[in-house]
Amino acid sequence: MRFKNIICLTVAFGLAGCATLPTNGPTRGQIEKSIAAPEAGLPINLVQVATMADVPVTAKPVASENAPLEPPPLPTDMIGPGDVLDINIYEAGVTLFSAGSNGISQMAAAPGVQAQKLPPVRVDDSGQIAIPYAGKLYVAGHTLREVEAMVRNSLRGMSQNPQVLIAMGQAITNSVIVGGEVARPGRLVLQTNKERLSDVIALAGGYRGNTKDLLARVFRGSEILDIRLNDLVDNPLQDMRIYPSDRLMLINEPRTYSVLGASGQVAQFPFSRSTVTLTEAIATAGGVNNNIGDPAAIFLFRYEIDAEGNEVPKVYHLNMMKASTYFLAQRFVMRDKDVLYFGNAAANQPSKLFSLISQLFTPLMTITAAVQTVQNSN
Repeated sequence: MRFKNIICLTVAFGLAGCATLPTNGPTRGQIEKSIAAPEAGLPINLVQVATMADVPVTAKPVASENAPLEPPPLPTDMIGPGDVLDINIYEAGVTLFSAGSNGISQMAAAPGVQAQKLPPVRVDDSGQIAIPYAGKLYVAGHTLREVEAMVRNSLRGMSQNPQVLIAMGQAITNSVIVGGEVARPGRLVLQTNKERLSDVIALAGGYRGNTKDLLARVFRGSEILDIRLNDLVDNPLQDMRIYPSDRLMLINEPRTYSVLGASGQVAQFPFSRSTVTLTEAIATAGGVNNNIGDPAAIFLFRYEIDAEGNEVPKVYHLNMMKASTYFLAQRFVMRDKDVLYFGNAAANQPSKLFSLISQLFTPLMTITAAVQTVQNSN
C-alpha cells in the first residue's frame, strides 16, 4: 500500500510539472505569438512563404550596358610626393651642365651633343622638385611628359635648345598596397591604367585559401568597398577597377549560418560554396528531428535592409508538410549570419511526460521486485 501511495504522489508531481518539461525551443504557435506581440517592443515582420513572391529576391548580375559608371582611368605616369625621378638633359653647343660636377654624370650622345644625367630627384611632401639653374618646380599631379616640358622651358635662355627626358625611378603615387591572404604582400606598381581587382591579386602572387571564404576589402580615400572573391567568378561585372593609392586587404572571413531547435544537428555551419539554398541548409543540419521536431515549423531569422536603408528583423516561416514548399526552398538563398530554427512539435509534450514518469517508476519497480523476491525466499 505504501508503494502505491508513492506512485500516486509521483504521478501527481509529474503532471504538475508538465508545463516545465525540458525542451530545446519553442513550438510554432509560441513563436508566432511572440512575433505578434514582441516583449522588447522590437517590431518583427513575419512572412509566410507560400508562393515565389514570398521568397527573397537574390541580387542578379547587372547587365554591362547598365553597369554603374566608373571614374575615368588616371594616367600611370602621374607624379606625386615620394616619387623618385631620373632626369636626363641633352644639350648642344655650349653646355650648362658640366660633366662630373655636383654628381652629374655624362652619357654617350651624338657628336656635338652633351647628355647629362642628374642625380635621382625625389618629389618632396609639397609636390616640388629642385633642378639646378631652374629652381623649384611644382610637379605633383602632372605626368612625366608635362614635367619634361616644364624643365625644358625653365632652362630655355640659359642652355642652347635643351632636351629633357624623365623616367620614373621609383613609383609611389602610381602604386597600391596589397596585404592579407596574398602570396606576396607589399607595394605594387600599376603598369597600366586598366588593372582590375582580379589583376592586382594575380600580380601579388594570387590568393591563399578558399575563394568562398575570402573577402576583398578595398580602401579608397574615406570609402570602404567589400567584394567576395567568389562573386568575381559568378559576376565578372563586380571586378572593379583599381586606382593609384588604393589599399587592398584580402581577409579570410568565412560566411556561416546557425541551426537551432529540433534539428538533427545544432551547430554553426560554413557555406560549402558561394551559394547555399535553404533546402541544402536543412539537409546539412540533418533535417527535422523525428522524435521532437515539427516539419511545419521551419523558421529563418535574418536582418534585412528596408527602403529607408535601416536594418529590420524579418522571420520567414516555411511549412515543409506541403510539397510546394520544397520547390520554394530550392529558390530560397541563404545569407551570411542567417539563423535557421526547427520548431518543436506540440504533440511531443505528452510523450516527454510519459518518458519522465517511466524514468521515475523504473527504480521503484526495481525495488518492489527486489523486496518481493526477499520476502518469497523467507
